Amino acid sequence: MIVFVSGGARSGKSHVAEQCVLQAANGQPCFYVATASVYDGEMAERVARHQAERSPPQASTQWVTLEVPLAIDQAIAQVPDSHAVLLDCLTLWASQVMFNGEEDESEPFSSHEGFSLLVRCVQDARARKITLVIVSNDLNEAPLPNDPVTLRYVEFLQRLHRWLANEADSVIEVVAGQPIEWKAVANS
Repeated sequence: MIVFVSGGARSGKSHVAEQCVLQAANGQPCFYVATASVYDGEMAERVARHQAERSPPQASTQWVTLEVPLAIDQAIAQVPDSHAVLLDCLTLWASQVMFNGEEDESEPFSSHEGFSLLVRCVQDARARKITLVIVSNDLNEAPLPNDPVTLRYVEFLQRLHRWLANEADSVIEVVAGQPIEWKAVANS
């Protein structure tokens, strides 16, 4: 099953996505594909807070964190069949696809290569019956940027969002911590 969770910055979407993964995991270890690169103190604090929220002392579920700024396909390949995985977050991953590249590469991926990589990840998850929950920021509420580089990034991210919303079994928007399900899994 593929679940797409979006919402504004600090809306509570990661918490909602974590609950989706925990529910799907059925007591099995949960996997967390972390795409963030820690580049300053604020980001380090956010990462530490997210890690602590996933692993409180009374937690009965084990989270396995796979830190991959770009190679999300390699991380998902490490997830056992029929397990649940949270990819958090597509927004950061997309910016790294377009602007950073791998340390050993001279250039970042093209948007076409990034899109193809995401498609392969979703196809792999479906084929192996992995519940894949993907989190991303909804940037569409703000006016479009004037500069061409940022506009190109927003267009790339929204292309990913449109494709994911179409492909996903469930689409959830989080507003002020409240999940709004726009597309639900059909119960048959």
